[in-house]
Amino acid sequence: MVPVPKPRSRGTPRTHGRHTPSPERLARLQALAPKLSQVEIAVEIFKALGDPTRLRILHLLSQGELCVCNLAAALTMNPSAISHQLRLLRTQRLIRARRDGRRIFYALDDDHIERLLAEGFKHASHR
Repeated sequence: MVPVPKPRSRGTPRTHGRHTPSPERLARLQALAPKLSQVEIAVEIFKALGDPTRLRILHLLSQGELCVCNLAAALTMNPSAISHQLRLLRTQRLIRARRDGRRIFYALDDDHIERLLAEGFKHASHR
C-alpha cells in the first residue's frame, strides 16, 4: 500500500506585525473601498464592454450619433443583431436613443463612457 502524503501545513496566518494594517490604516482603507452596490454596477458595465461587437458599436458611437442601419452597414452585420446589442447597451445606460420620425439615433450616454473607451483603446495600443 502506498502511503498518502499529508497536506503541507501553510502555518497559521499572522495577525500582527507587518501583515495586518494598524487600526487607523484599516479604517482609512475601509472608508476608501467602494460600496458593494457600486462594485456590482461596475461589474455589469465591464461585462457589457467585454463583448467585441458591443465594443465596436460603442467605438463607432464615440464618433457621433448613428442609426441602426448605419451601424449595421459599418460593421457588416444584420440590423436585428445590432438592435439586440443596442438594447443591452441601453439597459446598462451606456448609450441613449433619440427618435427622429421613424428612425432612432443612438449616441454614447455621456462623456464618462467616451473617456472609458478612449482609455481602454489607449491601453490596448501599449501592448
